Amino acid sequence: MCGIAGLINLNMDPVEKINTRLNVMNHLIAHRGPDGQGIWANEQGSVGLAHRRLAIIDLTEDGAQPMHGQNATSIAFNGEIYNYPELKAELASGWMFSSSSDTETILAGYDKWGEDVLTHLRGMFSFALWDEKKQSLFCARDRFGIKPYYYTVVDGVFYFASEAKALLPFLKDVDTDSDAMSEYVTFQYTIGEKTLFKGIYQLLPGHALRVSNGDVKVWRYWDVNYEIDYDHSQAYFENRLKDLVNDSVKVHLRSDVPVGAYVSGGIDSSLMGLLAARHDSANRKAFNGRFTQFEGYDESGYAQIVADEMGGDLHISDMTHEDFRDNIGNVIYHLDFPVAGPGSFPQYMVSKLASEHVKVVLGGQGGDEIFGGYARYLLAYFEQCINAAMDGTYRNGNYVVTIESIIPNLGLLREYKPLMREFWREGLFGPLDERYFRLVNRSNDMKGEIDFDQLNMESVLHSYKNIFNNKANVRKEAYLDSMTHFDFKCLLPALLQVEDRMSMAHGLESRVPLLDHSIVEFAASVPADIKFNGGKMKHLIKAAFGNEIPEPVLNRRDKMGFPVPLKQWLDNELRDMVMDLFKNLHDKHRPYINTAAVLENFDKTGRFSRKVWGLLSLEIWHQTFHDKGASYRALLDDPRFN
Repeated sequence: MCGIAGLINLNMDPVEKINTRLNVMNHLIAHRGPDGQGIWANEQGSVGLAHRRLAIIDLTEDGAQPMHGQNATSIAFNGEIYNYPELKAELASGWMFSSSSDTETILAGYDKWGEDVLTHLRGMFSFALWDEKKQSLFCARDRFGIKPYYYTVVDGVFYFASEAKALLPFLKDVDTDSDAMSEYVTFQYTIGEKTLFKGIYQLLPGHALRVSNGDVKVWRYWDVNYEIDYDHSQAYFENRLKDLVNDSVKVHLRSDVPVGAYVSGGIDSSLMGLLAARHDSANRKAFNGRFTQFEGYDESGYAQIVADEMGGDLHISDMTHEDFRDNIGNVIYHLDFPVAGPGSFPQYMVSKLASEHVKVVLGGQGGDEIFGGYARYLLAYFEQCINAAMDGTYRNGNYVVTIESIIPNLGLLREYKPLMREFWREGLFGPLDERYFRLVNRSNDMKGEIDFDQLNMESVLHSYKNIFNNKANVRKEAYLDSMTHFDFKCLLPALLQVEDRMSMAHGLESRVPLLDHSIVEFAASVPADIKFNGGKMKHLIKAAFGNEIPEPVLNRRDKMGFPVPLKQWLDNELRDMVMDLFKNLHDKHRPYINTAAVLENFDKTGRFSRKVWGLLSLEIWHQTFHDKGASYRALLDDPRFN
């Protein structure tokens, strides 16, 4: 795993001070690769690649990048290709390998298959490959968006990088994109290719890009489709899942450095840690974070049970309000954009701890979106059960949850009573897409603080419905599949942004074995009544691995999802800090934000919600990037890079 950047002049003329530009981009992503760096430009000076190296596979100089192939190709690559030994064996007859790195298998695969090499890659990746013969730049991002890729075009030059901050020196001004802001205030993440930086775009997961003959072409090369398999029993699905997960963990452990595991105390991360330790006894370091100042923010007891079962050591980060105060600016800086919830802060701190012991960690990201692990799915089904019970239509398409079967699981909704009031505020039994939108829409919480007259909220709803109701993906009427598909396409990339940035902030590689395309494609074929049997969240993965996971973890009903005691801190230790930060809004230009309302509403009883995190993140983001936009542009004149 590393950091990549580069540029190409669309008309293929030389780019002025091309090495300076490449060095500046490398400087801004230096944290992603503490083990080495390199830049390369073609003879004309019209194309350049930059790379920061985190050495994981082939630690020698043979694995350094940008890497050059035998066929006049050059590549800058970020990620891991887990099936590189198999690819190397398959490609050896037509390519003389000069390294033992996974990077070179992409060059060799492109030589044989061209752009179709993407269908042969198993792993997480973003890369840029320059083909001198074809005079084209071929770029791609992995199927799920585990590894990032951002790009912009300024004055006829196409720039790309692993992090958006590396593109800021080339923008004339750092402005906010109104469409992306509309999405952010709705979901606290964006759902399309636009980012909160106007003019900077993300290459979406499962997409590729080619720059050739002055044009930029983007296309999708992979998608998940819910082709339901009704021909097999639950026992078959359980056994097949066990085989796929074990195989994925096995290949995700391929590394020339030690591998540890995040262990939160939940099912997914616990399973990854346990399987890793059983595959190789060297992989027994586990990492957890906790807040002990207040009750209800410490899950380390469950993590300790798993670590004991692993036969390893549990390393714990004890986090305080001082840590939050001292590091929240770093968190937002490394995120590039405010995203998701406050869980990015503890993720940052635990990654820092892990980086002091290992260079690679496994995590359980993806399990909730693939196997139905969010309580809001249960809430959505509860209403459907009531409707079906009254109408006598328990079975309608591919969703089967009866009122009798769901009742034992309703205790999981105890903490969701406020959400339930909001969910039913606009009535019962509406269209499925509108009902789920009410569960994920956070904009109602910011009616006073955000100037919605400047935003296009109708466009957000339209984009949401296009994804939720896309029959090309979810062909059968399966409420669970529609919900999980939206979260898989939209929420998961935001969570993976956190996963990537918070680990790479410390030069740490985070791997997510559940996000192997064989597992995702398999899960999309499982009938919803098996994945969500009786309203039991993650029923299939629990059934498949019930004998692997310690009983207290397997059957716990109080998993918290890495909560942060912001409410308590904002009432006490952090109150002055946050109030001072918000008061500064009066002296700043903040488009889309009603500064007076932020201050007034913050001080009201019950003020804590994700709204506070969202507004706090936005303001720190503005201060970090917008207010300092000139300092990023000034890097191009810095003598260090010339």
